Amino acid sequence: MHVINRHERTLPAPAAQVGALIDSLASKEDRLWPRDRWPAMRFDRLLGVGAVGGHGPIRYFVAEYIPGLHIKFQFTAPPGFNGWHGYTLEALDGQTTRLFHILEMRTSGPALLSWPLLFRPLHDALIEDSLDKAQSQLSGEPLVRQWSPYVRLLRRLLRPKTAHPSRSLRTSDS
Repeated sequence: MHVINRHERTLPAPAAQVGALIDSLASKEDRLWPRDRWPAMRFDRLLGVGAVGGHGPIRYFVAEYIPGLHIKFQFTAPPGFNGWHGYTLEALDGQTTRLFHILEMRTSGPALLSWPLLFRPLHDALIEDSLDKAQSQLSGEPLVRQWSPYVRLLRRLLRPKTAHPSRSLRTSDS
């Protein structure tokens, strides 16, 4: 299945300010990725072509990077994700910029089902959170999106299981 998934936001800021958000990805001062609500984006080195990493179970490497303008990540996992995703911007005028996140891939094997049923709803929510974070960073106004009931259900089902404190082994001195 051929997939093109596009999200965009028009931001009230010059291209240089929006580009700085892209350049902050996976850094300690990341101003674009919503790591407070989603798995952090991490790489084996500083952001640049060839850096390997991802977020959660999604793995990729930096295939293209033009600082302040564009970054493209090539998928390496999960199985059946054959393509890329990335951010790019378009200056509309001196004070307005459109920020895009585009994902393009061909799904195969298990991804024929996992993309539409699992990954796409989570991806869409994550990217909208990312664009909200960009808007908030540039406007100073906090934006927190409510997830759909299906996304909340998926997040609850996929949450890592932790041991319940009452089920832990106790030692006693008596």
